[in-house]
Amino acid sequence: MAENWSATDVGTIRFPSGVLVRGRGLRHPLPSGPAPSFAVYLLGKEPPPTEWEARWLPWPDFRLPKDGRQARNVLAEALARAEDERVEIACGGGLGRTGTALACMAVLDGVPADEAVEYVRRNYHGRAVETPWQRRYVLRFEDA
Repeated sequence: MAENWSATDVGTIRFPSGVLVRGRGLRHPLPSGPAPSFAVYLLGKEPPPTEWEARWLPWPDFRLPKDGRQARNVLAEALARAEDERVEIACGGGLGRTGTALACMAVLDGVPADEAVEYVRRNYHGRAVETPWQRRYVLRFEDA
């Protein structure tokens, strides 16, 4: 079992339950410090292999996940694993898809869907969740 992230680690967000998850952009260098023990990569094409366990969630840039049910299952797994593992959620730039996924995870963690985007913008990055359809996806996530 891996140690969890620290609240001061770059890109971490604390959900209401206290769980910490790191969001990041894959176009940026891997932050210093511990590596993830589990990651979810939100990309249009399959990512290269990593030294840690990872799931690929097909999700083209500026779009929505290809499979909503798969997205819900993978994000729920990531949230559960974050209780005692270092979980990373990442896309190319770390804002749109990553922010949307983190907002969906916030909904799974009890944040009302109509407050989840603002929660992520306040606690992760001010420009997270970039498009109107990503915001709508978060609003409808609890019904998916």
